[in-house]
Amino acid sequence: MSEQAPTGPGHRRVLIALVAIGMTTFVQLYYPQALIPALSRDFEVDASQAALTVSGATIGLAVAALGWSWIADRIGRARAMTIAILASAAIGLALPFVTSFPTLVLLRVAQGVALGGTPALALAYLNERVSRHAAMTAGATYISGTVVGGLVGRLIAAPIADVSDWRAAALVAGVVSALGAAVAVTALPRERRDPTTPRSRPAGVWSGMVANLTNPGQLALYAQAFFLMGAQVAVFNYLGYRLELEPFDLPPSLTAVIFLAGLSGAVSARLAATLAGRLGRRRVLLASSLTMAGGAALTIPDHLASVLVGLLLFATAYFAAHSIASGWVGPTATSGVAQATSLYTLFYYAGSSLFGWLGGIAFATGWTGTASMVITIVLIAFVAARTLLPHSAGEVVTQTPPKTYAAPR
Repeated sequence: MSEQAPTGPGHRRVLIALVAIGMTTFVQLYYPQALIPALSRDFEVDASQAALTVSGATIGLAVAALGWSWIADRIGRARAMTIAILASAAIGLALPFVTSFPTLVLLRVAQGVALGGTPALALAYLNERVSRHAAMTAGATYISGTVVGGLVGRLIAAPIADVSDWRAAALVAGVVSALGAAVAVTALPRERRDPTTPRSRPAGVWSGMVANLTNPGQLALYAQAFFLMGAQVAVFNYLGYRLELEPFDLPPSLTAVIFLAGLSGAVSARLAATLAGRLGRRRVLLASSLTMAGGAALTIPDHLASVLVGLLLFATAYFAAHSIASGWVGPTATSGVAQATSLYTLFYYAGSSLFGWLGGIAFATGWTGTASMVITIVLIAFVAARTLLPHSAGEVVTQTPPKTYAAPR
């Protein structure tokens, strides 16, 4: 397949489509994070159960990502992404009218399965459609769309739920997502598949997975995805809930401001890449993990300033750690690079699902319980990285900044 010129109309259409896909995917994936207290009150469920509206979608995405890669290999990435984004938008428009909490969770799982066809395919599609010279900038543009989408979804949902209810918030988020899907489908250039292009064989996919799952370095990186993403989602799932309770008693429209901390990732990811080139990935990753743990500890005291400073440190360090870990997956793989990155995505969203739920169970004892869980799993990730990742002088390499394979938000 020929590459698009970096400044041609085809290139611009790809960028418009992928930014729209990134935004609508992450609006849908994470807007319920701002609605957990409202869902808890309306359906009379506890925080951990309400958080299943987030975890259900992320576990659906995790289990479906590899399947969507297989589908795209047969019908084309553009067609697969079109099906995925339209199906997820349709489900999103139905969610506000659900009256049963189990049905709501099941529909969120189904929506996650549909959304699995976007993060798993978008960057691979982009790399095929644009020149190598433009690929890094284009990839960063797509990732920016996912960051903005996750943030917009949360910032839309919380104030609307505050003045109305969660159904109105979900409806607005669904309409925004549907508009984004329409833009994506309209702009997305269709692929011209070459019938002679070989398709991946199940045996090759399986051998690539086995090779990566028996590679200690890859296991350490998957541990970063699993535990660090789990920690991040647990904090953002329940910190807003905490700030609505005593002694803070903040309204949802104000607690939504905590999600702005995610914008720190735009700076810290690039800074981490620069430092990794000078000091080595391992040192930067370990320092970032310890900073995450320290930030989480600062959120424990019942002082708003301490909570906000701790959250900012935590979020900044998380995005630094994730950018290093995700960018290290490809170079660490001795074979099956595609499977290596898919497995990273799988562990990433599996951690989000599991600890996003367990954080609510820990929250039954108060925020200290959730923060303690977060600190513990971050330190587990730290030990895995310190024990299994290389730390020789040869690891400090001179190269382009590490590329992010999974879009964590």
